[in-house]
Amino acid sequence: MNAILAADAVTVAYGDRTILADVSLSLRAGERVALVGPNGAGKSTLLRVLTGVLEPRRGDVALRGEAVRTLDRKAVARQIAVVPELVQVPFAMTVREVVGLGRLPHDPPLSGPRPVDDDAVAAALERVGVAYLAERDARRLSMGERQLVFVAIALAQAAPILVLDEPTAHLDIRHQVEVMQLLVDLNQRDGVTVLAVLHDLALAANFFPRVALMRAGRIVADGSPATTLDAGHIRSVFGVDPALVRLPVGAG
Repeated sequence: MNAILAADAVTVAYGDRTILADVSLSLRAGERVALVGPNGAGKSTLLRVLTGVLEPRRGDVALRGEAVRTLDRKAVARQIAVVPELVQVPFAMTVREVVGLGRLPHDPPLSGPRPVDDDAVAAALERVGVAYLAERDARRLSMGERQLVFVAIALAQAAPILVLDEPTAHLDIRHQVEVMQLLVDLNQRDGVTVLAVLHDLALAANFFPRVALMRAGRIVADGSPATTLDAGHIRSVFGVDPALVRLPVGAG
C-alpha cells in the first residue's frame, strides 16, 4: 500500500549540528503511530519536516505522492492537522472562536464562517468534551483545558492526517487516557491517520500498534511496542534499568 505521508532520507542540520540524520519514516493511510525517544532525539523536528514547516537540507517528504515543498500551506492544512506543543493564546478569543481557526483551510476567501463550519466547530467541541467551555475566554483556561482545545482545533480542521506533538502534556491521568481513547476512536471509526510524539512509553505501548523509536537524530527501531520498547532498547536508548519502567505485558 502506498504511503499517505513519507519522509525519505531526510537530514536537518543547523550549522555543524545535525538534528536529523538520513531519517526515513512512512505512514500508510489509517495507521496509528507513536514517535518516542529521549529529549533532543529529533522527534519534534521530524514532525516539522513531515508537515512541511521545515525543509530538510537533504531528502524529500511526500504527501499523497506529491512533494510537500511544492504545495502551498492551505493545501497541506487540508490534509494534515497539527496539534503543537502547548502554546499561548495571545488575544481575547472565546474557545469557540479559537476552535473555529481549524476551519480556515476550508473557508472561501472573505466569506466568513459558513453553517458547515459552525457545525464542524460544535462537533469538535463536543467530541473532545469541552463544549461547556465554548464561551470561555481561551486565555483563562488551565493548561490541561488549553491542550484539549488545541485537539479540538485539529478535529474541526477535518484533515485525514492528524499529527500531535505531546498531546497529553499537562493533562492529569484521566484526561491523558481520554485523549488517547479519542485518538483510537478517530483512527478506528473515522479512518484518520495518527502520528503522535509521546514521552510516556506506557501510553505509547497501550494505545499505539506501531512505535518508532528515535535517538540522536535517527530512528533506531520501528515496529510493534513489544519489539520497539523491549528491554534492550529501553536500556540502550534511555539509559535506564528496564526493570524500573512499567510497560504492558509483551512490550518490555
